[in-house]
Amino acid sequence: MSLDTQGHVHSTESLGTVDGPGLRFVVFLEGCPMRCAYCHNPDTWNRSAGTLMSVGDIVREFTKVQEFLRGGGITCTGGEPLVQAEFTASLFEEMKRRGVHTCLDTSGITWADESRRQMIDRVLDSTDLVMLDIKHIDPEKHKWLTGQDNAAIKDFALHLSGRGIPVWIRHVLVPGVTDDEASLTELGRFIARIKTLKALDVLPYHTMGVGKYEELGIKYRLEGVEPATKKQAAAARDVIFAGLKAQLREEIHTRRAGQG
Repeated sequence: MSLDTQGHVHSTESLGTVDGPGLRFVVFLEGCPMRCAYCHNPDTWNRSAGTLMSVGDIVREFTKVQEFLRGGGITCTGGEPLVQAEFTASLFEEMKRRGVHTCLDTSGITWADESRRQMIDRVLDSTDLVMLDIKHIDPEKHKWLTGQDNAAIKDFALHLSGRGIPVWIRHVLVPGVTDDEASLTELGRFIARIKTLKALDVLPYHTMGVGKYEELGIKYRLEGVEPATKKQAAAARDVIFAGLKAQLREEIHTRRAGQG
């Protein structure tokens, strides 16, 4: 652990309300290997962009608002915070030393690189909650949507479960892309295997980040796709939970049959 460890920071938010439980100090880190078609932060893709800050710099910013963060803590997001795993680990270690609740908002994609896993586990050693974004459960559709395979992401989710780390699953509902019933059901069946699952958020797709693509000269691949409604997201959540419950019922039946 070192207060001098540096990372490339896109920005910070003092009183975040959607990045974990309670009010939170949110650190947006630079760098992400995913190219999600609906990403609303394409300006965080470049690992070396942003402002170079030390753990000490973040701690000083955090302490200015700490008294307001009742029931909250600190969240590292991005980009993909595990691209800068050493910085994230050092920051979380210092925050845990101070008794602060730590939340990691990640896609889990860096788990695909086995050379990074030891450092990622160091991050997890000081992590109280992981908010894991599962973009799509279907491998080919996931690859189209993000440019990456999802096998390592699913393995990472089960790794978190095995380590006993609380997991909060998030899934963005994109009309015509991530909303088919078969995929939603399969997602539910998969997350039933995460024994430390604490919550599921289905977030309606929005187009608030489109302007950034125009500014950066990047083609927006979901042009013409209408935003999802809260009602659609709620209905999708019901389908996911139906899949989860079906999986749990099957597991219970299998165990009882084995005992008989």
